[in-house]
Formats: sequence, C-alpha cells, structure tokens
Amino acid sequence: MASFKPTKLQVYPKLGEKVTQDTLYWKNYKAPVQIKEFGAITSIDFSPVAPHNFAVTAFTRIHIYGPFSQEPVTTLTRFKDTAYCARFRSDGQLLVAGCEDAVVRLFDVSGKAALRMFRGHTKAVHVSDFTSDRYQIFTASDDYTCRLWDIPNATELNSYREHTDYIRCGVTSKLNRDLFITGSYDHTLKVFDARADGSVMTMDHGQPVESLLLYPSEGLLVSAGGRYVKVWDLLKGGQPLVSMKNHHKTVTSLCLSSNGQRLLSASLDRHVKVYNTTNYKVVHNFDYAASILSVALAPNDESIVVGMTNSILSIKHRKSPEESTGVSGQQRRRPSYRVFVKGKTYAPKQDDYLVSKPVKQHLAKYDIQLKTFNVSKSLDTALATWARLRKPEIMVAVIKELDRRGTLKNALAGRDEEWLARLLNFLIGNLVDPRFAPVLTPAAEMILDVYRQVVGQSPIVDRQLLRLQELLEREIDYQQDLMEVLGMLDTLFASSLPRMKVPHPAATRANGLAQREASTSRPQLKAT
Repeated sequence: MASFKPTKLQVYPKLGEKVTQDTLYWKNYKAPVQIKEFGAITSIDFSPVAPHNFAVTAFTRIHIYGPFSQEPVTTLTRFKDTAYCARFRSDGQLLVAGCEDAVVRLFDVSGKAALRMFRGHTKAVHVSDFTSDRYQIFTASDDYTCRLWDIPNATELNSYREHTDYIRCGVTSKLNRDLFITGSYDHTLKVFDARADGSVMTMDHGQPVESLLLYPSEGLLVSAGGRYVKVWDLLKGGQPLVSMKNHHKTVTSLCLSSNGQRLLSASLDRHVKVYNTTNYKVVHNFDYAASILSVALAPNDESIVVGMTNSILSIKHRKSPEESTGVSGQQRRRPSYRVFVKGKTYAPKQDDYLVSKPVKQHLAKYDIQLKTFNVSKSLDTALATWARLRKPEIMVAVIKELDRRGTLKNALAGRDEEWLARLLNFLIGNLVDPRFAPVLTPAAEMILDVYRQVVGQSPIVDRQLLRLQELLEREIDYQQDLMEVLGMLDTLFASSLPRMKVPHPAATRANGLAQREASTSRPQLKAT
C-alpha cells in the first residue's frame, strides 16, 4: 500500500514586500540585548570619543556602559531625586546632568563624586548640555528659565525667561558657543544668542515640544511634539519646511544617523521610524515591546540603543560581515562522529551499500484527518488554523486537495449558520487575491449551489453574501478598467513601433505567375 502524501502547501510570492537598501541596512542588527534599569529611561547619550561609551539616565542613577558591555562601567548615584539629561562634553572627560531637586551636577566620568554643583533654578532641570567652547554649561528648567553657567567659577552668566510653560528640551550649537535653542510646552521654539538680551528667533510647533535636533550644518532644526515631527530652515528665519505625522502617539526622542542622511524618531506608540532626509519618507520601522522615551545611535551606526518606560534598555549591535553572510563559525554545525572517523571529504565507493534510515513522517492535524477520510473535520481544522494564524495558504491547499478528490461538495454541505459565516468571511478576504482566485472561485460557486435554498433565512449569512456580491462587482469593474487601459497601451505601443513594408499579395501572385510562365516557356532539351 502506498504511503500517504501530505498536503502540498504552495509557496506564494508575498505581495507588497519591497526589499530596499535601507531595509537591508537597518535589518542588519543582531537580536537585542535587554538590560533592566531602576526606572524609566529618559535619556541616552554617546561619548564622542572612542571607545564611545554611552550614558543612560534612569531614575536616580546614571549608568555609563561600554560599547559591548552588559554591566555598567561607571555608576553615578549622587542624586537625591530623579536625574535628567546626562550629556558628555566633546572631549568625553566630563558629564553634566540635571535633577528633580533643581541642582545641576558636573561629573568626571572616571570618578563618582560631583566636581561642581550649580544652584539657581527653582524647579526640576530637564535640559543640560555643554557649549562648543567646553567651558560653559547650558541648562533649562520647569521654572520657565534657561541659563548659562561658567564651569571654572561655578557662576551663572545669563538667565532668560521668555517661555510661559515647562522647558523640556534644548540643544546647543557645535559651531558657535553663543547660540542655543529651547523647546517648551508652550508650543514654541526659541533661538537664543548669549550676546543679546533675549531670543533672536521664535517658531510655533503647535504642540508641546518634547525633543530638538540640529543638523550638522546647523542650517536645519528638527522638532518633535505631539504626533508631529517638523523641520525648520534657520537660514530663512525659521521657515517651516516639512511636517510629518507618522506616529500614533507622542514623539519623544530624535536622533540622526552617522552620515546625516537618515533621521530617527521614537514615540510612545512603541515604534522607531527611520526617515530619508532627502524626501522625508519613512524607509524603515523598528517595533519594541513598550513605549519609548529615548533613542540614540552609536558612531557609524554600530549600535542602536532604546530606553523604554518599563525600565528596559534595548541594545542592538550591528552584525559583522561574516555574520551578515551567514558563515559564522559559531553557527556552523559541528561535525558528527562519522566525519571524524572517515574524514570530512570521504566519498562512498562504487561497491558500498547505503543503508537508509527510515524517516518518521509528522503530519499536520488536517493531514491526519484527510488520511482517515474525515473531509469535513479537515476543512474545520484548516479554517480554524486560518483564523488563528491568518495563513490562507493552508485553507487554500486543503480546498484544492478536497476538490482533487471530488469530496469538496460533501465537506461543504450540512453546515450551520456560524460556520458558514466564517467561511464566507474567509472568501471575502481572499477571493480577489490573484494568488488564490483560481482555487477559491469554484469553491464559492459550489457554496452558492449547495446553500441556494436557504438564502434569505439567516440575516448573518445574507449580509455576508451581499458583501461578497459587492466585492465581486467591484472587482469586475476594476478588471474592465484594466482591460480598457491595456487596450490604450496596446494602441500607444503599436503607434510607436516602426512600420515595416509588407509585400503586396497581388505583386506576389503576379511574380509567381510570371515565374511559372517563364518556366513553361523554356525549351525542353532532348537526350541524344
């Protein structure tokens, strides 16, 4: 007796899947390393100096991690309350951070005690950074003020109070020590010059501003607030260039790739989106398990670090060239005992007799039911699998096998209202798919033939049948429109092709007659 052959699941091409260079580049990361912190991770900053350690601000601690370490290299705990916005200086030697107790602290990355403490704010300091000359600190607070501090003397240089709500983000210029920009919950962005008495430029974001980012050329400014990410041209007086709304919840953090050609935005909707800075279209998307508060990219995009509200720090490292091509020595399967005995290059001889080991066949549940001729139960199992996994290929393969056996009509008959509604729902979702239409169209006709007499007795089934009818009518209209377009294209292509001279039938006939007449008029040679 021949063995049972499992139902063959046809492999269909995936629709709408486009593999671009961005897809290959941003998918070339290893599985994430997850580290549990002590609280929500509000800030991540990479050191500009090799080996590019990064500072993670979470609750009352700042942890400094190495590029590949899962344990902190240094821990700064000299905070009485929640710490905010730890930032490295350009030489990587000093680090500044704000705090909920309104005190700004300056640390040496190799030590744990604070070198300087700057007091002057009256509420939580959420923004802190170094100016480009390395000797001044810029801070902004919930007391509506932003201030400049002198590091050597630990004194306040300037104070500005122009915002009317909390200041939660800010950025300093890397080209000019006197310029810095603030973003506030009063929906405004303000550009300050330390040489002036007030702001020199104001822009309205329209939402509470959560994050700011300056391009390396510092001609463009990116702001994030609400669901919007906006780009401003500072060289044209703060003119808005682009407004993007690709997130479903508040955008909390921004960062730029190492070459400046890709912009990343993180949001409370658990997504990190990558934009092309040429046309500001989304080219890739990262999904995470919880709402995201901060995101940062290592130099050369070697790793992407994300901090979430559930206190999880997610680190993805870029794969090496060997790992990208799948030739890693760790992933290669270890040789078996026979390879060691006979050698890796051993080849069987002509007189050798190969004893094959029987392979146990594992059948799917629907295949087991098909093997025992339970056609109705196999169809039930395939439909339940589609409802659970959303894989229509299994349902289509079982319908095709039942149709080949000639038992599809028996499997469809005798069903209740609920089962028939689920089957019609499957047909509505997949009937017009060109991959499944050759199999599902005869099945739909068979369903209408079997249940023709009960039409009108169930409002649920009738509603599904009306939806199926509307779907088919719409698909027929699409096909007619496509045929019209195809006819137009055929006409255009035919008119654009060069014309070729075709010999006239009359001339051919005349030539043929002339040749026959010439052949008959030739004198016959007699044999001597």
